[in-house]
Amino acid sequence: MFFCYNFFMSETPILSVSEISLSLKTCVEQVFSHIKVRGEVSDVKKATSGHIYFSLKDKDSVLSAICWRGRSSATVQAIQAGLEVVCTGKLSTYPGRSNYQMIVDSAEPAGIGALLKLLNERKEKLEKEGLFDASHKKPIPYLPETIGVITSPTGAVIRDIIHRLTDRFPRHVLLWPVAVQGETCAQEVANAVKGFNHLPEKFPKPDVLIVARGGGSLEDLWGFNEECVVRAVYESEIPVISAVGHETDTTLIDYVADLRAPTPTGAAEKAVPMRMELLQRVQSSSLRLTSALQRTLSEKQMRLMMAQKGLPNLGDIVCQFTQRLDDKSEKLQTAFQNLFQRCADKVQSIGRLLDSYSYQNVLKRGFVLVSNGQQKIITSKNQAQTQSLLNLQFMDGSVAVVPVKDKKKEKSPNTIQDDLFA
Repeated sequence: MFFCYNFFMSETPILSVSEISLSLKTCVEQVFSHIKVRGEVSDVKKATSGHIYFSLKDKDSVLSAICWRGRSSATVQAIQAGLEVVCTGKLSTYPGRSNYQMIVDSAEPAGIGALLKLLNERKEKLEKEGLFDASHKKPIPYLPETIGVITSPTGAVIRDIIHRLTDRFPRHVLLWPVAVQGETCAQEVANAVKGFNHLPEKFPKPDVLIVARGGGSLEDLWGFNEECVVRAVYESEIPVISAVGHETDTTLIDYVADLRAPTPTGAAEKAVPMRMELLQRVQSSSLRLTSALQRTLSEKQMRLMMAQKGLPNLGDIVCQFTQRLDDKSEKLQTAFQNLFQRCADKVQSIGRLLDSYSYQNVLKRGFVLVSNGQQKIITSKNQAQTQSLLNLQFMDGSVAVVPVKDKKKEKSPNTIQDDLFA
């Protein structure tokens, strides 16, 4: 503006190229410090530095634009070739090329048509990656101990969820407060899902997560269509129930979630069973089980009675075997008696045989048993002549005699007999 003021002076100043470029840059940035431009994105180039260079065009003109690195993910994802957007930022110049360009702070799709186009393209992309496959979905616990809720802490959604849980089956609820619309919505929801999955051990880890929000326009629900939210839900180890908007509203989180509920209240109903219904089911099952058990016992008892009629009398069978046992016992007793008698007879026979061989009986027939003083039997004449004393055992007693020594001369039998009994 300083140089513009000097242009009306009587004397025209001489400026350098850098001075005129700086003057133009200052004028443009002051006049167009905050603008919104609507146009179709084209010629998108992402530099290695992370900056995005693109153009905004309509049917007559083209405007160069730059989105510096570090802008929101929603802005970066909105800058897609062929998509009509509304960019917010300021106008500036680039002295190195003597052109002007727009520095974009934020960008969003222009109108419902552009949003739907972006939504369909993103859905096709994520579906091809397999994020919506049914095989990846996890079952919802029948009766979770702890339920994590991701929603606004001040809205009616959290009150409706807690109220419905209290009516159906009271559970422990952990709330992770997030913004449910706006530029920070998507990143906060994604961080909440990841945060619940990485809670320290001292905190109770939820068994199921509910991502909830009330109804709204497509723009209001756009945060739940962001790719970061979809990927966070896909990577979650905890089952996720999506309850975003009304029943007719559909967002990308509904496709990747393990279960979709039409409303936040419906999510609470799907998360826990009805306590009274559960008690009734338990009682009904108990009655059916008792009735079935009684019926089974009656059938078994009837079958047992029928089988019993077909069986022979157990007492008769036992009596027959008892009689056979008595017969065998009697025969065995008789056999033992006969055996004992035969053994006794044999012993007696052997005894009589021994008696017949006894030397006492031999003595009765007139024989004499000769022994020496040591009770050793003498069986020959020579043995008798060597003894100093002989003992003659008769049937009725014994007599001690002294044997006569042989004088080597013949003696008459009478002399020998006299010497023997001397």
